[in-house]
Amino acid sequence: MKYFAVTLPILDEKKSVRYRDEHLAYLQEATSAGHIVTYGRFADGSGGLVIYKAASLAAAEELATNDPYVTTGARDCVIKEWVMNTDVLTS
Repeated sequence: MKYFAVTLPILDEKKSVRYRDEHLAYLQEATSAGHIVTYGRFADGSGGLVIYKAASLAAAEELATNDPYVTTGARDCVIKEWVMNTDVLTS
């Protein structure tokens, strides 16, 4: 499995508020299915970050672009493959 960092910068504040519950439900479902390592919001209120686990960029794109925040136009979606530093996990 590969890891993908997905930033979700806000495009529409009102839509972000409106679709927050659907977004969080989507993240919870994807987490339960083993597709998400972690997620959270940026302290400055500009959006959030999701770390997905997927076999390929195409699979990560499918997961990320099906997020209600993205499908409704509330947030943009920027995906980059991310290489996790596992050394810090073992020390």
